[in-house]
Amino acid sequence: MNRIAVIGAGGWGTALANLMASKGEPVTLWGFEPHHVEELRATRMNTPFLPGVRLHDAITPTADMADVADAELLLVVPPSKGMRGVAGRLADVAPRGVLVSFTKGIEQGSGLRMSEILHQAMPTSRIAVLSGPSHAEEVARSMPTAVVLGCADAALAAQIQGTLNSQTFRVYTSTDVAGIELGGALKNIFAIAAGVSDGLGFGDNSKAALVTRALVELVRLGTALGGRKATFRGLSGIGDLMVTCFSRHSRNRSVGERLGRGETPEQIAASMQMVAEGVPTALSAYECARRLGVETPIIDAVHGLLYAGKSPREVLSEILSREPRPEEE
Repeated sequence: MNRIAVIGAGGWGTALANLMASKGEPVTLWGFEPHHVEELRATRMNTPFLPGVRLHDAITPTADMADVADAELLLVVPPSKGMRGVAGRLADVAPRGVLVSFTKGIEQGSGLRMSEILHQAMPTSRIAVLSGPSHAEEVARSMPTAVVLGCADAALAAQIQGTLNSQTFRVYTSTDVAGIELGGALKNIFAIAAGVSDGLGFGDNSKAALVTRALVELVRLGTALGGRKATFRGLSGIGDLMVTCFSRHSRNRSVGERLGRGETPEQIAASMQMVAEGVPTALSAYECARRLGVETPIIDAVHGLLYAGKSPREVLSEILSREPRPEEE
């Protein structure tokens, strides 16, 4: 696969475009905003989303979706709220290549994963997903990273793996598409909770307990939504959970820290240029858990902070006053 397109010119899309271009492949980088694409062309820098990283010379920025129609491999990286619109625009140009979703989220209302949205728009397309602990800031600077690719077709997975894999970007494969997407999406909610712990000034004991119980909750809801338990013990479960709960690069952890320090969701949203995917996913996951009758106290707490006007101390009291139980529950 040596004609590659990246759909989404944010930080992650730019990092992936550079990764592929550094392997000697020509890359078309599609951006939603024409003025942003013009800036990329003129400066060869994506200052708003990935400052300090120069675009590789083999990358061609474009705002015309028709320019990606002939790509053999399309890496789809819009924010989750924009996936349905992007999928519709992609369908209009009928791409013939394989689609790989890198977006981590669950659609509000429908409860659909990102690959399911792509499938609805392009039912004949071959679709895979990718997740794992992979901050754009580190991938763009060639820091060693390991991720997992989900695809029902093992032969196709191996072909994509061979295209994406590099000396610093190690790609594993799995047939559990649902589990990989759900691990990558749900961990963002728990990162907000971890940030709240930081913002309240709690210590290592508190955060370790929170992240451990978050994994239990991730497995509980993730398996109810169709993922395999073993998948959540891997890169797109515990791996993604650890990096986003502890990293200085994590926008979701940062949102939680600001909530813990007393800022409102509205104040935080107004000051951010990039999307913290845990915010919309908290609402989607809360809806899914209620529909399925799954107990999700941490997700409920984050939902209460973001959408029900509750304070950090209030949701903390609710969690700590829950009835004691065996650990495996």
